[in-house]
Amino acid sequence: MERIGDAIDLRLLDDWQRDFPLDPRPFAVIGEAVGCSEADAIRRISALSASGRITRVGATCAPNTVSASTLAALSAPDDRQEEVAEIVGRQPGVNHSYLREDHWNLWFVATGPDRDHVNTSLETIRQETGLTVLDLPLVRPFNVDLGFRLRGSSQRTPLARPVDLTRLRDGDRDILQALTTGMSLCNRPFAEIGKPLNRSEKDILDRVSDLQAGGIISRLGVIVRHRALGWRSNAMVVWDIPSDRIDQAGPALAAHPGVTLCYERRPAPGVWPYRLYCMIHAQSRRAALETLTAASRLPELERVPFKTLFSNRCFKQTGAMIARQGAAA
Repeated sequence: MERIGDAIDLRLLDDWQRDFPLDPRPFAVIGEAVGCSEADAIRRISALSASGRITRVGATCAPNTVSASTLAALSAPDDRQEEVAEIVGRQPGVNHSYLREDHWNLWFVATGPDRDHVNTSLETIRQETGLTVLDLPLVRPFNVDLGFRLRGSSQRTPLARPVDLTRLRDGDRDILQALTTGMSLCNRPFAEIGKPLNRSEKDILDRVSDLQAGGIISRLGVIVRHRALGWRSNAMVVWDIPSDRIDQAGPALAAHPGVTLCYERRPAPGVWPYRLYCMIHAQSRRAALETLTAASRLPELERVPFKTLFSNRCFKQTGAMIARQGAAA
């Protein structure tokens, strides 16, 4: 891990990746907990953001609940990687884009308010690049929390809450978009969310609380940039496993120490047979491979072929697109 020498900064990064205070003045609550003033907490978090250690303070949402998304991949020729990555990155809703070690080397996540928006983004990328796009939609998540413990022993990821979409109300998508984009680092960030929506601070807090209780908001807090904090050896591992074995293999893999994401995706017949995916974020390639070796020995993954795709460059990392652009204006 890149050394964070200040104890308060370390606590701000480590202790507040989830369970962000639902309080009119959340940074005052955080400051009191870590031993600093509200103003100092805001200043420190702003500095950590400016240094690239924090992506945002905000929310992640349960996948494919209030919006649509898919994992996609291209095979970009060596002399076109920059060009293709630029085309991919400028599409509205593309929120993650990585170069990985494989024939299918440019991987990205396309998000949007609905599947039609995602389809349009993929078609635009096909037309502008002239390349085949693999479309690998999520079937079911096993672990998509992606929190990183920076000190002490590893911490088991909290179990995902069941998603109750009956809690969703008109206007909630605009609140979720604001949270996913990132809250203002100020005294009353929930009031700031409410201003352009003509909604009160109390209304925003009530809705965020309800959306959390319904599992629609899966995590609310500090979203760290893992590469800037030392997790630079990141491998996506894909497993060619029969669908009837995933019920047992998915939860076992998700619970394995060092596995930071795990989910099932729809394969691309004849091109990409892999159904089960996991991410391993580690501080060295050797550590990542050690985690993978141990995971491959799980009884549920016995004799299952797999492929390892290390990432070697991040082109884009932002929050997902939930509301249509301009909807909250």
